[in-house]
Amino acid sequence: MSHLVLTIGPAHTLRQAARMMSARRIGAAVVTDHESAGIGILTERDILDSIAAGQDPDAELVGKHRTENLVYASPDWTLEDAAAAMMRGGFRHLVVIEGQDVAGLLSMRDIVRCWTPVEAPAPQAAATSA
Repeated sequence: MSHLVLTIGPAHTLRQAARMMSARRIGAAVVTDHESAGIGILTERDILDSIAAGQDPDAELVGKHRTENLVYASPDWTLEDAAAAMMRGGFRHLVVIEGQDVAGLLSMRDIVRCWTPVEAPAPQAAATSA
């Protein structure tokens, strides 16, 4: 789990969010909005869907594209609990909440890292045709 979570507001544009996420090499940001209850999440997929729909990333606001009805994880969840919740919900990121605060963000990549031996051999590149 990443304890250093990128937090953005609903008034950021999608381009601003994408730049911040890209600079940190992360696939999701927690969205906080002091005018509404709860928190949300903005993922790479949300940005991709907006651009694919022909929307302007300089005009579209995070608040319109975030996911608000989240499944939250607790710090005492096992990796199996987190992976099962992600599979049931069809998402790749879980916001970890401790009390009323965001404790971290857990991604599928974090889980795979824990379940993969450090010395795993690099996969052989497959030939692809375009």
